[in-house]
Amino acid sequence: MKLKKKGLTKAVTAITAAALLFATPFHAEARNYDGDVDNVATGTDGMVSTSHPIASQVGADVLNRGGNAVDAAVAIQYALNVVEPMMSGIGGGGFMMVYDADEDDVTIVNSRERAPAGAEPDMFLDENGNPIPFQERVRHGNAVGVPGTLKGLEEALDRWGSRPRQQLITPAVQLAQKGFEVDAQLASAIVSNEEKLSLTPAADVFLPDGEPVQEGDVLVQADLADTLKRIRSHGADVFYYGEIADAIAETVQEFGGSMTSEDLANYELSIDEPVYGNYKDFSIASMPPPSSGGTFLIQMLKILEDFDLGQYDVRSFEKYHLLSETMRLAYADRAAYAGDPEFVDVPVNGLLHPDYIAERRDLISLDSVMEDIEPGDPWAYENGDPDYDVEAGAHDVDNNPGETTHFTVADRWGNVVSYTSTIEQVFGSGIMVDGYGLLLNNELTDFDAVPGGANQVEPNKRPLSSMTPTMILDEDGKPVATLGSPGGPRIITAVLQVFLNIAEYGMDLEEAVAEPRIYNTHTTETWWEEGVPADVRAEMTALGHRLQSSPNLVGNVQALQIDYDIGEFYGVADERRDGAAIGINRPGNRGGGGNR
Repeated sequence: MKLKKKGLTKAVTAITAAALLFATPFHAEARNYDGDVDNVATGTDGMVSTSHPIASQVGADVLNRGGNAVDAAVAIQYALNVVEPMMSGIGGGGFMMVYDADEDDVTIVNSRERAPAGAEPDMFLDENGNPIPFQERVRHGNAVGVPGTLKGLEEALDRWGSRPRQQLITPAVQLAQKGFEVDAQLASAIVSNEEKLSLTPAADVFLPDGEPVQEGDVLVQADLADTLKRIRSHGADVFYYGEIADAIAETVQEFGGSMTSEDLANYELSIDEPVYGNYKDFSIASMPPPSSGGTFLIQMLKILEDFDLGQYDVRSFEKYHLLSETMRLAYADRAAYAGDPEFVDVPVNGLLHPDYIAERRDLISLDSVMEDIEPGDPWAYENGDPDYDVEAGAHDVDNNPGETTHFTVADRWGNVVSYTSTIEQVFGSGIMVDGYGLLLNNELTDFDAVPGGANQVEPNKRPLSSMTPTMILDEDGKPVATLGSPGGPRIITAVLQVFLNIAEYGMDLEEAVAEPRIYNTHTTETWWEEGVPADVRAEMTALGHRLQSSPNLVGNVQALQIDYDIGEFYGVADERRDGAAIGINRPGNRGGGGNR
């Protein structure tokens, strides 16, 4: 199995503005990085790709100073909390997939948020038993899950880190304390969420004097800086016990939720193994439940495998039709069977069983569009029966799907991280903990509002996720590429299509990420991006597909590729956001700084 590569015309090999930072401590005065960074890069000693140039620089700095991929990932996540606060942070959760080169093993640190002990199955229903409108649910304290990101970062450092927490969190502290220039993406997100932010202490940070912070303004987050300093000194315990935990719980209760300080003290992450699958000559490791990402990524790939998608033009009617129909089948199964495996039995083996895949594939025809998509019966290929109602619920179509962030890192010792983290909607719940600068997630709205199914609300349960950090593995089990994306339920389809662009169309990584994408579920209209041909859209509509009237973005894939034969790394930051890929090129590499 080989991945195609080509000369990357926009690649960079050095970061001139940060050169002094590699030899000296991170200086808060260096608020902006004006180095030669781009969305595509090559390197000989490692790679970083994130959705924000400052975060990419922070990660590259760690690698250049001898830290490993996990060290860099921890520093990046702390920095993103400051410079991309609308997408992720320690008020949320996520999934960190780590390839440990010493152990030749892929492991997942699962820091998904949990429901508090006081959560109830019907808490998202009104007095008449109907689901509360989604945007009302988002802003209520009931939407806030017990955050796991910070505990996940600490766990990863304990297992694989080579640098102390104090060193890795300091860039974030300084960025929060001294400020950084607001980019267009953050400025736009503030304007779009002005109403939500205006109702909480977040207004003091993002709407000073009642006006949104503008692009080019220097954003200082003093309260967040103080909180990060406390974490730097005392670790995760200062967040999960004592004053900060009390403040989080009191804030959630002020907004109608049930969370207590005991919920924070009792939070537990899990260490998971990936779900594995194959597509032709490619091997894949991806996210298991409670994320639906890996299972349904692999299910869609297996449904599509025998269609020989590459025989059709990459922007043909046939390709988009087959993608759309496959997505609809998978999302019907996802809505019926996916949930937290600590609470429900998820029929992963049945969903991926060859005979079940064949049943689902046989429902697809190039000459027609399926009507009234229903979930299949994967339990026919499992031992036992479901202990929940099997019914495919509808996706919320009146809201913007959740956003998040994904980034990926590789070091010169062969360690690789693919990490997706989130606070769910843009700016999460919009609820900020007064005096601490913490934005809280609205992750519990990922539960089904109507109880009874696999993904119903239950105390201490983790809501269903779509996050899909993924590694493509060679025959020896080593990662040769990573993929991942933000975008709520769109995540799985974004990763799917980038992978297919590599596996079926022989694209290099930059082309595969740039190619326009679609997204569909069993109950929604098809999203499409600019570049999907108008005549193809018309042909799909004529056959019976329901397409949105205007284009919408589908995900934001951060990816890297490793060529072990020549010792080179390739990185791509999706231009759908203003991210940056940075290659590491160290002269006279003498080793050191790997896993402990």
